[in-house]
Amino acid sequence: MRFLVDECVGPTVAHWLRQKGHEVFSVYEAARGTEDADILRKANDENWILITTDKDFGEQVFRERRPHRGIILLRLQDERAPNQIRAIRHLLQGHAEQLADRFLVVTDTGVRFAYVGMPSG
Repeated sequence: MRFLVDECVGPTVAHWLRQKGHEVFSVYEAARGTEDADILRKANDENWILITTDKDFGEQVFRERRPHRGIILLRLQDERAPNQIRAIRHLLQGHAEQLADRFLVVTDTGVRFAYVGMPSG
């Protein structure tokens, strides 16, 4: 799978995803300071599923109706990398085929499919 890992998630998660065979673009490693709108545009244009802890992406998708290829919003009590990796591992084991074009909220207790994305184009 192709994941764009937001700067707020950090390089440890990006490294772990690469170790698992995924294609990864890390904002932290390659484009620190990039504006959210530009991150969302890149993810959509280049077919990346965005992984973030930033609720502002929900605003862009729901209110501004911006297209996306999939967003995973991590809303965890403990946002340190090992806990993020645990949550993403669980998500991929149970829902990998359901990530594209969806807005998901991942919490400590489960996954909520908040939105089926608009067609991009």
